[in-house]
Amino acid sequence: MTGSNKSKTRRVLIASSHPLFGQGLRSLLQERSEAGVEVVGIVASLDEALDALEKLHPDLVIVDYDDENMNRDEFLARFVEGKRKLRVVLLSLQSGKDALVYDRRTLAASQIDNWLEEWTYTDEPQGLSGVPSVDGPGAHLKAAKRRNNMKHFAIVAVLVVVITALLIMGLNYVQLLPAQASAQAVPIDSLFNLEFKVIAFLFALIVVFMVYSIVVFRRKSGDLKDAVNMQGNTRLEVAWTVAPLVTVIFLAYLGGQSLASTLRAEPNPLKVKVIGQQWSWRFEYPDLGIVSDTLRLPVKKQALLLLSSVDVIHSFWVPQFRVKQDALPGGDAFVKDLRVTPTELGQYQLLCAELCGERHTYMTAPVIVSSQADFDAWVASETSASNDPVTRGQKVAQTNGCLGCHSIDGSKRVGPTLMGLAGSTVPLNDGSSVTADEAYLKESTVDPNAKIVQGFPPGVMPGNYGQKLTDQQIADVIAFINSLK
Repeated sequence: MTGSNKSKTRRVLIASSHPLFGQGLRSLLQERSEAGVEVVGIVASLDEALDALEKLHPDLVIVDYDDENMNRDEFLARFVEGKRKLRVVLLSLQSGKDALVYDRRTLAASQIDNWLEEWTYTDEPQGLSGVPSVDGPGAHLKAAKRRNNMKHFAIVAVLVVVITALLIMGLNYVQLLPAQASAQAVPIDSLFNLEFKVIAFLFALIVVFMVYSIVVFRRKSGDLKDAVNMQGNTRLEVAWTVAPLVTVIFLAYLGGQSLASTLRAEPNPLKVKVIGQQWSWRFEYPDLGIVSDTLRLPVKKQALLLLSSVDVIHSFWVPQFRVKQDALPGGDAFVKDLRVTPTELGQYQLLCAELCGERHTYMTAPVIVSSQADFDAWVASETSASNDPVTRGQKVAQTNGCLGCHSIDGSKRVGPTLMGLAGSTVPLNDGSSVTADEAYLKESTVDPNAKIVQGFPPGVMPGNYGQKLTDQQIADVIAFINSLK
């Protein structure tokens, strides 16, 4: 307590015709004489109170609420609603009752002692929270409340900053995103990282305010009164409407910039047709005359991927490249573009990000990013013709998705295994059987629904291989199947 607080004496007048009320309250207040409380008198009627007011100049009048000799309404009219710089408290000491103040708010009896300390230790005269005065209703209490609120706000602000920083450090530590491997990943990761920080801040803002309120503003022991009824706060409602709106618009603007960066075209890109079908990928290099089941790209050179599908919707996604695009059936009119500029050497895995059927999980393909020299060497090896029909047939089977449905090790997949198929007796769904000679193998390639193998549903294998493959390619595939004895 400062010296100025000690030097300010609070003068109290007690108005009650009940001796026990007056003397008991005097004893209570006299215990605070060192704190600057002085009982200047006890009066038993309104007239005595008026006389004492002129002579004693009290700062506070405490009126016995239960004293029928005291006209409470007249006290309020003469002392509070008049021009006197004075506070009046109507106080009941009867069991089970609370202290009633001028504005009809109530305090539990356990709070009266706290109020006396607050009233005593304040430099300027003030009354119970909410009690008006002529020289500015509640001005000092409002200032004190404002300072108290600012203290809580400062504590919460510091906690929000600390928790946000810890969350951001934790998110950076766990590495939510895989390593970057393309130029398109840079703006995308920049936007992701900003959003992670915003999310960490919002989480801290909500949780810190909630936990702090629960701990600091919980109901005190013995406080049984109802909470304050809050009807609304216009400034708060405007803030929580405008702030999220501005944030969303700003993030949308950054998202547009990021999208523009990923779509930016470079001169002379490497064109690759990416064809998805259940359940494999095929990559065609139209300018190089190469068909492969592995996507090979030179580092630091943009590739223009032309995505399409033979059957259902698939989705091209290499996590390290970040970009993703659907591959749609329907021909050339539905081909989608996707630009990728690899920046890191290595091998990655292409995933299908669209649920596309029974073996969707296995619809993967290797993606190899190599130096330009290694890429050129691969192109040279792929364009050199092979004299072995089995080797050529295996490549055709791999690049056209045959091995995605037909195993070569005897295991059962969507279609029957190719191992040991050539020359065997094949049972059919209609109860008959057929020998798997070259005529049957060719017929099953170009018209797969002509003879359905027992235990396998019809209509699964695409019927367009007769148009996709040349007679030589079909012959090479049959040679490959004949080799799987």
